Amino acid sequence: MSPATLIKVCGLTRQEDANACRKLGVDLTGFIFHFPSPRNVSPEHAAGIETGRAVRVGVFVRQDLKETASIMQKAGLGLAQLTGDQDPEFCKIIGPERVMRVFWPERYPDRLSLEKDLARFTGVSRYVLLDAGTSGGGHGRSLDFSGLKGLRCPAPWFLAGGLGPHNLAKAVAGCNPNGVDINSGVESAPGIKDAKKLAKALEIIRKEAKP
Repeated sequence: MSPATLIKVCGLTRQEDANACRKLGVDLTGFIFHFPSPRNVSPEHAAGIETGRAVRVGVFVRQDLKETASIMQKAGLGLAQLTGDQDPEFCKIIGPERVMRVFWPERYPDRLSLEKDLARFTGVSRYVLLDAGTSGGGHGRSLDFSGLKGLRCPAPWFLAGGLGPHNLAKAVAGCNPNGVDINSGVESAPGIKDAKKLAKALEIIRKEAKP
């Protein structure tokens, strides 16, 4: 892993929060396109939020290929975070360099089963994201960090799930991910980022990252 651990801030809904991400040098910014989520935005709203050099990521759950591609174009996205059991063929059609595929370690009986499923996506996903729960996202709780150390993964992987200043040091040191995805742990309310929490979270991630 590079000492410059990639940092993704998800669930953006406001320009002022995007500005804070730009100022802090966030690598990836995420927009959620899932109506039940309190952080859901329209493609048009996302397109209107300027994020600078950060890679723009869209979170997709139920959309089919056509709708996913359409939203990516309308919102100016570079990556599709696929959070709904999309298969390798779906990833190939979107484009391997444009996919961040989500997996849920708690869904599997053991680590070997997780690694076998991850291997099916070799060459069709630019990044992998590991989240809490057994489906979807936004659960607001964390994974067992220690159980992921040394994970065999076919692509650089991000850790997600209830991460914030209160547990990031343990998370990054515990499993040494290639990237970290933060959302609810740096908010004052759903979709409203707390600038102080965000700055503190990035400080911790950068301090704990190991080469």
